[in-house]
Amino acid sequence: MNQYVSTRGRSLSVPSHKAVIKGLAPDGGLFTPLDLSIHCDPATLLGKSYPQTAETILHLFMNDYSKEQLHAAVTAAYGKGGQAGANFDTPDVVPVVPYRDGYLAQLWHGPTSAFKDLALTLLPHLMTQAFEMDGLDVTIAILTATSGDTGKAALAGFKDVAHTDITVFYPEVGVSGVQKRQMQTAGGDNVHVCAVKGTFDDCQRMVKEAVSSPQVAAALDGVILSSANSINLGRLLPQVVYYYFAYCRLVEDGAVKVGEPVNFVVPTGNFGDILAGYLAKQLGLPVGKLICASNSNNVLTDFLKTGTYNARRPFHTTMSPSMDILVSSNLERLLFLKSGGDDGLVRDLMKQLSEKGSYTVSGSLLASIQQDFAGFWTSENQCQMTIHDMYMENGQLIDPHTAVAVAALDQYRQTSGDTRPAVVLSTASPYKFCTSVLTALTGKAPDDEFTAMKELNQLTEVPVPPGLANLLDLPVRFTESIEPEDGMAYIASSMKKLSARNK
Repeated sequence: MNQYVSTRGRSLSVPSHKAVIKGLAPDGGLFTPLDLSIHCDPATLLGKSYPQTAETILHLFMNDYSKEQLHAAVTAAYGKGGQAGANFDTPDVVPVVPYRDGYLAQLWHGPTSAFKDLALTLLPHLMTQAFEMDGLDVTIAILTATSGDTGKAALAGFKDVAHTDITVFYPEVGVSGVQKRQMQTAGGDNVHVCAVKGTFDDCQRMVKEAVSSPQVAAALDGVILSSANSINLGRLLPQVVYYYFAYCRLVEDGAVKVGEPVNFVVPTGNFGDILAGYLAKQLGLPVGKLICASNSNNVLTDFLKTGTYNARRPFHTTMSPSMDILVSSNLERLLFLKSGGDDGLVRDLMKQLSEKGSYTVSGSLLASIQQDFAGFWTSENQCQMTIHDMYMENGQLIDPHTAVAVAALDQYRQTSGDTRPAVVLSTASPYKFCTSVLTALTGKAPDDEFTAMKELNQLTEVPVPPGLANLLDLPVRFTESIEPEDGMAYIASSMKKLSARNK
């Protein structure tokens, strides 16, 4: 049975279903595979549907779940192979489409039009099964921080799921109007949404702090805490699947032969999506370079070039808000894996980050990371130009996060000379950021995002996803906002109410 250990204390070891329930390790670390000797030859997945690919990959990582359990969870999330499921608007689940310089893996055909759906339609089923495996008679309180997309995807995934209660925190300023409306109108008796008068980093810090907060612990009676962020193993592992799926589509398209490496370009904020690509490479996928694409909040770009991670820098609110992050949590997992599981090193680096806002890794560790990763960042002007040029020259309407990745691929090829086939992970529908996209195409857009959505549709005739088209018809349910320093009191109060309801 595969075991997962905390990045800050490898003596703590649990099977995958317990890591899914817990979310974050009790010592503040992230559950991570210590043994990556498992292997999957992509040749065995050629011609397989997305659900079939998911079942194969997930069973390798999560073999404490039975094949029957994984089949049930995958079918509920993605539908049966060759048939569009209730959650996705295409039987491919992840269409892989060519453009002039490479391929776009469209990860946004799920219910909330963002790549987070690929994990968050599955996670509730994994969590429910884990709940049953351990015979738990408690409620799982899921605390989730979002920079825009995770929130609505988590709310949709856990809506009215038995034995769960979910609270989402988002920055009051910095998400798009569409993203905010998606969260404020979320349905379900077990869902809650609260804005925070700060940044995503403030929201994420609150969620992490709650795990070890005595104030929150005292409020828990018949309730345990978990998370739907990518710090949860059940969020991370499903993301490995689309790397394999996209690679197999390139083989079937004749772009590469089995075994030939492919580069992947990932718009990156919290480092979870791109870390899944590294796990895919360790599993046996022929990944060349993982290109980490950042916006003006380019802390990861600097780290990948210098080895110094410095989060004490100006914070920029950009047109790609899901990447407006200065503390990238999943980088901790990479440091653990690349250092050979040195939990002492990781503890020390995370302590430096918490106390000083920065840390520097050794030259040898940086060199090891640079073998697999490269980092580039894109300005707001360059992002706009990329959206414009992709539509005018390729007929591809893309969102700002995808544009950051397309621009990063251009930079990487110019500086490295590496022209290997590349897959850009397209992470969201352009209609989630319609004001920015319309401005990039025409030079102007109305302030109201829903008016911009209508005008963008009229201009391009690209269909608006149904889940976005009807947002204005839904009642607003959640308008509360808090200061970051009030986070523990708010969470503790919420847990007291939840505990009282359970009695």
